[in-house]
Amino acid sequence: MKRQDFRFSHRMRVRWVEVDMQNIVFNGHYLMYFDTAVTDYWRNLAMPYAETLHQLGGDMFVKKASLEYHASAEMDDFLDVCMRCDRMGNSSMTFVGAIFRGDELLITSELIYVYADPVAKKSLPIPPPLRGMLDAFEKGEDMVELRIGPWLELQALASPLRTEVFVDEQKVPAEMEWDEDDATALHAVAINRMGMVVATGRLLQAASGTARIGRMAVKKQMRGSDLGKRVLQSLMAAAKARGDTQVMLHAQCSAEGFYKRAGFIPQGAIFEDAGIAHIEMVRNL
Repeated sequence: MKRQDFRFSHRMRVRWVEVDMQNIVFNGHYLMYFDTAVTDYWRNLAMPYAETLHQLGGDMFVKKASLEYHASAEMDDFLDVCMRCDRMGNSSMTFVGAIFRGDELLITSELIYVYADPVAKKSLPIPPPLRGMLDAFEKGEDMVELRIGPWLELQALASPLRTEVFVDEQKVPAEMEWDEDDATALHAVAINRMGMVVATGRLLQAASGTARIGRMAVKKQMRGSDLGKRVLQSLMAAAKARGDTQVMLHAQCSAEGFYKRAGFIPQGAIFEDAGIAHIEMVRNL
């Protein structure tokens, strides 16, 4: 089994609490590594797990988990935990996993899940939407649709996520969240294959030649994926296409690292907006 047999991998580093006195990883921890990778696999499907399974009316239960040991991981190793959905039956799906240190194969696994009624615990046929998402991901297809347009077209899609993130999660007063700028802004939404909006943002004209990006929101379960980056890039591309040469934004300080990785530079002092610390950041287009 080789790394190129997989299109998905979860990168991790071995911590001291996971090793014995010889700095060798305890055997049982490998199962936890694979379970963590499966969680990240769902995230890469742009699929909020609990919400999606609830919408489909079922849940996934582990039927079988097996490991085969080829070599041991050690303290401070960087590991790539690779997963793929190898096959699907009527109600079961089999994930094959492998842990690599560089190109060296350390551990292989087989995890069998059964799709079932969450109350009765009786197996159910895998719903076509879930089957379709898994097939599409393994084929390398895009798992979201990026849509850009005016508020009139996208309000019904963007507003529930903004309410969820800013008003419900971050406790921003609703009267501060909704403003007259929405009507003139260009909005972007990322929609997964279940029709669920998982990320959004908007683009304004701050001044001649300068765009302003704001209201960037990613569904909580999807943070750490590339969805925020893709929405940001789509808005910057729209700004460049209309002739802007610079883009600025007011970043929450907790997201400063995200925008720095996208090429933004902080300027000025930290300030508070809606009770949350922000910093102005700019980038040339």
